[in-house]
Amino acid sequence: MRVLGIDPGMRITGYGCVELTSPSPLVQPRLLEAGVLRFKSKQSVEDRLVEMHASIAELIAELEPDHVAVEKLYAHYKHPRTAIVMGHARGVILLAARQAGKLIAHLPATEVKKSITGNGHATKQQMQLAVAGQCGLAEPPNPPDVADAIAIALTAARRLVHQPLTDASAAASPSGPR
Repeated sequence: MRVLGIDPGMRITGYGCVELTSPSPLVQPRLLEAGVLRFKSKQSVEDRLVEMHASIAELIAELEPDHVAVEKLYAHYKHPRTAIVMGHARGVILLAARQAGKLIAHLPATEVKKSITGNGHATKQQMQLAVAGQCGLAEPPNPPDVADAIAIALTAARRLVHQPLTDASAAASPSGPR
């Protein structure tokens, strides 16, 4: 099973693709590829979204994941505009994944952090170090968006072994779209 994890962002979107070759909890998912997609902040929001859609669609076609996992939207009352803009990015990513016929897992950030570090409120640095350790990397993934995307993919892969995703479960899941 191959899972593409995506950490949405309007300037930097992180991605990480992992492959799980066995349902055994003793077998770690293998990191296939990770990186970032960068978008120019001087571009209009509309142009960035068009570019993001094309880039995500290309990644999905190239990496051929079985599932796409995306962090759920978190909105803080002090930053409502950020939530709206992130919703745009997330929507474009979900559209590209669904157009490619992929099932989508929606994961809360606290669940991802707890799964990777044991602490649902881990810092960016703790996440980078934990991801590096779990993937056998010599250096922590940088920027943090890459580590977050890999963590999303790892968490989704482990969850999907025990709770396979279907179209119906993706729509009805408590961690589904909101």
